[in-house]
Amino acid sequence: MPVRADAAQTRLMVRIARMYHELGKRQTEIAAELHVSQPRVSRLLKRAVEEGIVRTVVTAPEGTHLGLEEGLEERFGLTECIVVDSGKADAEIDAALSSAAATYLETTLTGGDVIGLSSWSATWLAAIEQLPAFRTCVATRVVQLFGGAGHPGVQVKTTRLIDLLARATGAEPVFFPSPAVLGSAAAAEQLMKDPGVGRVMMLLPTVTIALVGIGSLEPSALLRESGNMTTAEDAVELRAEGAVGDVCLRFFDADGAPVRSSYDARLVGADADQIRAIPRRVAAAGGERKRAAIRGALRGGWVNVLITDVYTARDLLDRLDRA
Repeated sequence: MPVRADAAQTRLMVRIARMYHELGKRQTEIAAELHVSQPRVSRLLKRAVEEGIVRTVVTAPEGTHLGLEEGLEERFGLTECIVVDSGKADAEIDAALSSAAATYLETTLTGGDVIGLSSWSATWLAAIEQLPAFRTCVATRVVQLFGGAGHPGVQVKTTRLIDLLARATGAEPVFFPSPAVLGSAAAAEQLMKDPGVGRVMMLLPTVTIALVGIGSLEPSALLRESGNMTTAEDAVELRAEGAVGDVCLRFFDADGAPVRSSYDARLVGADADQIRAIPRRVAAAGGERKRAAIRGALRGGWVNVLITDVYTARDLLDRLDRA
């Protein structure tokens, strides 16, 4: 008798599960049709899940890369990773990254943030140009993380970057009133004592989210045109010290450790510790040229949210698997 009763109970449970999950009937309909109480229907649906009769399967649509994202999050301790489809050409990758970065900002800026912004990032400029204005204020300030003064022909772009984001988010723009790179360490040290620079530096501990690029030893076109870049002598020194890339012009080696150099001493802006102390550090970067730099940035904890292309994501995980 107990065996027969158990079989009947199982049969009823399976039937209720099919009616609810496959036919889309409500619990009240199932109860009326089978002449059982609604609480019993609810209990049997719960038991069907516990016993593995009902299993939830999430089918990712084409163009999503949850496995790559979760793999990178786990391997590098990222808070979030966003992997996007793109072609292999740099222009195609840049377009895909900027679009994904704009969407990320649109969905994650919810209010009260102080945004720190890299001065010379073409990807973030393209992303913010796509960002629609928020209906309510979602940030209090947009703070330039390091010197943004440069060649007049391209300085307008970094000014536009800060201004556009401030307008879209309802924030106050805070510009860094100096070049990023000076001629000597003494000049940089002296400029850091300037009251205007000091006011911006005092705001750095209040920054809650940083939007940064990841640069390689070969500077981007925007940075090269700005005049805030390494000299040939700097490049030789940085390579000798093992530098593979930079965040906000602070260079690091393959393990992500900061590289101290005469170039670093001439910079005016957030230092390595200040950058890595920001709670949410978002980088939009990809492409074959930047892969060593991206890997170093992840290993060193320079960023904890990464937006990248599918080819770079696969390369990062493949190299880890082969190590």
